[in-house]
Amino acid sequence: MSGLVALLDDVAALARMAAASVDDVAAGAAKASAKAAGVVVDDAAVTPQYLTGARVERELPMIWRIVKGSLRNKLLIILPALLLLNWLAPWVLPWLLLAGGTYLAYEGAHKVWGVLTGHHHPAEQTPAVEQGPEAEDKVVRGAVTTDFILSLEIMVISMNEVATEGFWQQLAILVVVALAITAGVYGVVALIVKMDDAGMALNRRASSSGARAFGRGLVKAMPGVLKAITVIGTVAMLWVGGHIVLVELDALGVPWFSALQHQVVHAVEAAGGFVAWLVETLTSAVWGLVWGTLVLGVVALVNRARGRRGTLQH
Repeated sequence: MSGLVALLDDVAALARMAAASVDDVAAGAAKASAKAAGVVVDDAAVTPQYLTGARVERELPMIWRIVKGSLRNKLLIILPALLLLNWLAPWVLPWLLLAGGTYLAYEGAHKVWGVLTGHHHPAEQTPAVEQGPEAEDKVVRGAVTTDFILSLEIMVISMNEVATEGFWQQLAILVVVALAITAGVYGVVALIVKMDDAGMALNRRASSSGARAFGRGLVKAMPGVLKAITVIGTVAMLWVGGHIVLVELDALGVPWFSALQHQVVHAVEAAGGFVAWLVETLTSAVWGLVWGTLVLGVVALVNRARGRRGTLQH
């Protein structure tokens, strides 16, 4: 009997350990996912553009193909590479994060200045399906390629949050992050893409005038929803990118910009935690715009120099 009691105690202890591990994985995944918020919003804002011109019955199958490509990107390519890198050369991670933050700041600044200068043009995608399966394949490949870049940013940011955990804990958390973010992003994309279809269906088939009016409202709201998501995604990219750059520059021995932000935030702490958070977020976004603008200038100079060299060669 005592042996059975001891066995039950051991089983209960193992169950408690397993529950604690699940809680740790869930908490780690939530924390890591929150840090990647800017990239997630931008991912949800970018993907619907790839479905422009697709026939209604092909929209969801195309999204499913992009989902499978996104999971391959995250789980079969990026995740093993990051785990190997964290094992063999963990000192590379701050530089990867700095590069990732710089990319986000650059993309955000590019969108802001494009709108301000009038040179912003929505991405022109080849209308899928109308030109046959090959056109659809090309559009899906383009979406999966873009997803790879954004997924890399998401996974690098998430990896930094669990870099001190054990290997199996890292693996479990990052797998959960990959699955949850992919499901969340493309679930939202599917809702966005089908929102106008649902509105038109309501307008045609609903028996009540209220439901028909709601359907028309959905259709009319669609352009505004896409525009709002794009704006939110841009702000989130500048905020997250600027914050990452500030933190990683500090970690790499350039603390002045981060110290300046801390002084500004400290000056308003008496007004309350929310105000301090708002100021920190705003200063991170402003720094993201400044940093991204500097990178934008460097890219423009490099492109101009390449253009001159090409002219001289011809």
